[in-house]
Amino acid sequence: MHTPLCGHASGHPVEYVSKGSALGLDLMTFTCHIPMSDPDFGGPRIRMAHHQLEDYFRMVEQARVAGEEHGIEILCGIEAEVSADSGALDEMIELLNAHEFDFVLGSLHHQLKVYRDRLKRLGINEDDQIIRDYFNTLTQAAASGLYHSMSHPDVIRIYGTIDSASFCPEAYEGEIRAFLQSCVRSDTCMEVNTSGLSKGVYTLHPDPIILKWAREEGVKLTLGSDAHAPESVGQHFEKVLTCLQEEGFTTLHYYRSGQQQTTALTRFN
Repeated sequence: MHTPLCGHASGHPVEYVSKGSALGLDLMTFTCHIPMSDPDFGGPRIRMAHHQLEDYFRMVEQARVAGEEHGIEILCGIEAEVSADSGALDEMIELLNAHEFDFVLGSLHHQLKVYRDRLKRLGINEDDQIIRDYFNTLTQAAASGLYHSMSHPDVIRIYGTIDSASFCPEAYEGEIRAFLQSCVRSDTCMEVNTSGLSKGVYTLHPDPIILKWAREEGVKLTLGSDAHAPESVGQHFEKVLTCLQEEGFTTLHYYRSGQQQTTALTRFN
């Protein structure tokens, strides 16, 4: 879940808690976009500024207090960036080391200038090349140990970096399985992001075939609505939880104080 500090979300975190209470949730984690000084990672309409980080902590603390009244545990995470460029994340890593976030999501936002400029610099301009590069970069990120979970893993299919019709997971099974295997080796989770059902091609992130491969490889899952407004909290959870159980998953994971926690899928029945 996000906060208005990122510049493209609305509603105070306390409002998100109220919606979570109405849905019967008992745990919620805020993961707003991490500050980045490099403007190529996006400005104020993409992420909070460094000087707003304390505001973020304060808002999440207000949500935590509200959560106690509703019987909901509120955790403070962050959505961090993924980059294949050496040194591009040094500042971010320093920030991650300076704060005790409960949960760190790793996101490769291909629509940002920093990623598209890299593609141009390397002469990667065909959709097929871009898709392979995208998953290879995720594979490296999962192996890095920086992140607890890799978010919206097939978001490359939307936002215009490639023609969405070019993305057929079966054509990139080798690269995608390599990413999934990297997650397993490093004990990094993969996020099931339900917001995909409300945008773009109206398919879950990741695509159901990638979920099938994830089960086969033994990947652990986290679940998120990627809510940018209170009304999106818990969006499509009921449908997705059923899908995960039908696919053969039996557990979900979350992080508290950076430590992996496990919960049985059966508790949501």
